[in-house]
Amino acid sequence: MSTSFVTQRDGRRAAAEDLAPLAFAGYAHFTAMQVRGGRVRGLDLHLERLRFASMELFGRALPDDLVQSHLRAALEAGPADLSLVATVYSPAGEFTVAGDAVDPEVLVRTGPAASGPEGPLTLAAIEYERVLPAVKHVGEVAKTYYLRQAVARGFDDAAFVDRRGRLSEASIWNLAFWDGSAVVWPEAEMLGGITMSVIRRQLDRMGVPQRVQEVTLADLAGLAGAAVMNSWTPGVAVHRIGSVPLPEAPAFVELLHRAYQAEPLTAP
Repeated sequence: MSTSFVTQRDGRRAAAEDLAPLAFAGYAHFTAMQVRGGRVRGLDLHLERLRFASMELFGRALPDDLVQSHLRAALEAGPADLSLVATVYSPAGEFTVAGDAVDPEVLVRTGPAASGPEGPLTLAAIEYERVLPAVKHVGEVAKTYYLRQAVARGFDDAAFVDRRGRLSEASIWNLAFWDGSAVVWPEAEMLGGITMSVIRRQLDRMGVPQRVQEVTLADLAGLAGAAVMNSWTPGVAVHRIGSVPLPEAPAFVELLHRAYQAEPLTAP
């Protein structure tokens, strides 16, 4: 297996003319994953995400087996452990009405494997609601903007609060809370992360109690811990959101990691 990283369009090395239009476009969606030993966790969930988002944005989706062939081509050109981002876009571009007659295309990029920060993290509470929150789409300037605003205020990152005062998600993270006996997932409009979905189904199989409920800043004082998760990591401890401190909960973070590790690795 090669030790190089690649950028491929529909399974072939992408040329500059392939990438130039995409560099200035913002109408696309993607999924990100960590590959270990040439395999990934939650492959079915990644394919489902791409299928759903393609239907939402383009009105048609590529067959799963075709998407998997593009993923395989990128994996075969790289090392066994890496980060992979698969972006789906329409060759018709943006600011056009393409209809459902144009098949989307897939851009796959690989890079060094990642594992996320060690934490614990502090999160600034910022009022913000994503457009099309159920779609992992590109061009989200607000996420980087609010991340930088949070860091300028002395925090590590940003957590978003909707107009009803509910915590939803963090900049590039899902939020999870612990009440001492159950995992609490915030109820709000948000992106359902693949790592979050993997953990939820494994917690079900492990018999660990979990529930979905609205969580406000005022509710945090009654909780026993918090964490964030994304494709890098199944759990990084959070010890403050806004001005509200949260207890250390190493057993909770360890539980999230254990649930994630229980998910089998699958080759595309």
